[in-house]
Amino acid sequence: MNMSAPKRKPATMKVKPKEEVNKKALYWTVGVAVVVVIIISVLLIVFS
Repeated sequence: MNMSAPKRKPATMKVKPKEEVNKKALYWTVGVAVVVVIIISVLLIVFS
């Protein structure tokens, strides 16, 4: 039992950060894209 517990923890620790990083990257990409679209829209509205 002592052997299986340490083995499971690192596996869980390794999987979670990977998913977290992917989600953060996704949020950053979507966030930047939305901000760029908003800025372009505002510029078009202001200068039209």
